[in-house]
Amino acid sequence: MANLVDTLTDATKTIGVGAAYGAPVEIDGVTIVPVALVWAGFGGGNATGNGNASSPTDAAKPLFGGDAGGEGFGGGGVSIPVGAYVTTDGVASFQPNIIALLAVSVPVVVTAGWAFARVIRALKK
Repeated sequence: MANLVDTLTDATKTIGVGAAYGAPVEIDGVTIVPVALVWAGFGGGNATGNGNASSPTDAAKPLFGGDAGGEGFGGGGVSIPVGAYVTTDGVASFQPNIIALLAVSVPVVVTAGWAFARVIRALKK
């Protein structure tokens, strides 16, 4: 299990500001710094016993005389390019990636509309 912790620690070192802001790129005197919306999640666990334990001592009993224990681990992440900071002649400006922003905002707008409709419906009662 300690090796798993070391592996996870090494994997998460790259998540953060370095993942959200890319390395600056210079093209024809214009400096571009890509920007992304980044998030990640990890989970894991282990268990022994048959899953029908009524007490802590029952949980440690093997199922059918064998070892019914198990371990699991998973993780994942998402990176959505939202735009770039563009520096021209010493002036920096943010240039959004309209397609990515629309893709990210559609679920937010739908959820907000659904919640607003539920609040209005509840207030009418």
